[in-house]
Amino acid sequence: MNVVKSFRSGHSCHPAPRATASATRANSTALHCTFPVKRILFIYGTRPEAIKLCPVVRWLRDSGSGLQALVCVTAQHRAMLDQVLECFDVQPDFDLDLMTPGQTPSQTTARALTALEPILAGENIGMAVVQGDTTSTLAGAMAAFYRHIPVAHVEAGLRTGNLMQPFPEEMNRVVTARLATLHFAPTESARLNLLAEHTPDHCIFVTGNTGIDAVLHVAGALEEGRIPSHRWDNLDGSRKLIVVTAHRRESFGGGIGRICEALAELAGRDDVQIVYPVHRNPNVLHPVEEGLGGRSNVALIEPLDYPSFVDLMRRAYLLLTDSGGIQEEAPSLGKPVLVMRECTERPEAVEAGTVKLVGTDVGKIVGETVRLLESPEEYERMSRIHNPYGDGRASQRITETIAQFMRELEFRLL
Repeated sequence: MNVVKSFRSGHSCHPAPRATASATRANSTALHCTFPVKRILFIYGTRPEAIKLCPVVRWLRDSGSGLQALVCVTAQHRAMLDQVLECFDVQPDFDLDLMTPGQTPSQTTARALTALEPILAGENIGMAVVQGDTTSTLAGAMAAFYRHIPVAHVEAGLRTGNLMQPFPEEMNRVVTARLATLHFAPTESARLNLLAEHTPDHCIFVTGNTGIDAVLHVAGALEEGRIPSHRWDNLDGSRKLIVVTAHRRESFGGGIGRICEALAELAGRDDVQIVYPVHRNPNVLHPVEEGLGGRSNVALIEPLDYPSFVDLMRRAYLLLTDSGGIQEEAPSLGKPVLVMRECTERPEAVEAGTVKLVGTDVGKIVGETVRLLESPEEYERMSRIHNPYGDGRASQRITETIAQFMRELEFRLL
């Protein structure tokens, strides 16, 4: 992947210098910025964001670029976020601790915007970096935009084309793209999505996905013993391990119920063991416990810290998930993935054959799982290690591009 571009050629992604109060934007992607420009604020709040931004934070801090990486967490996922921060040894500079029980996306957005404003106003931030498509992503991009601070969007360009699938993530990432100055697309198809929305090509950088950096780092450390493996005393080595994650908002209600029905049917087999780290959201926890509790070969466990979950994926025979991140990570470990969603913003692995969409239809979930359990040929075809999402160097590419952007911005402000 070659992401090297000159910001001085063609139309610029650079924010125009704010020399006077009457300064105006040079183009639709250009934002104002003031000195100093060397402080980069990473804004995130969930476990997936932390997994994908902590490698970039570490690369930037170790790069010798002269840039200062600051971290602001909204704590949209409190406990699960803290586990990842500890894993990557990243200490937040600002912890907003915003979440309250039952908080809606509107309330989260409003509280995040209010809490971020004094940080962005008072800390001389030169750029804000957000990742993906969460409420924290949208709020971070909006808050920076309101302060005329350029935004870098990591994992830009993912699209389903349906604002309600996934909800509200599709809307979050579409709006964030309109606010961003730099777009770090994980794949060529993500770049094409951005171009179709008239994002300037010179502002798009195909870097690979930083989640692959994270999973390869942790898997390697587990393999070499630098990170201790989790104790899996209850795993039965004679059975094929099916790892399940399901927590998407659009599956609340009937979707989760059908997923549990399918898992209950699969649990009737004597050759499988199902391990399901259950999200603590009551919309997930209650129906899962009701539908699957008490079955001898179904383990409903607490959410795992990130290294333990990577360790569990390594041991899995296959994965059933509605997670976007797992669609990216599992192919690096050679694990087939059945995606319990109606559509995906990550079509590359589907096209490569390592991921298959099954939705929340009971028959499809059971049928495709049984096919992988009983057909060695199908399993071999889907389990070959092939990852279209990157080579483990995305964080390095992003760091180098941000450093170049900031150097050229400083040059323009002199």
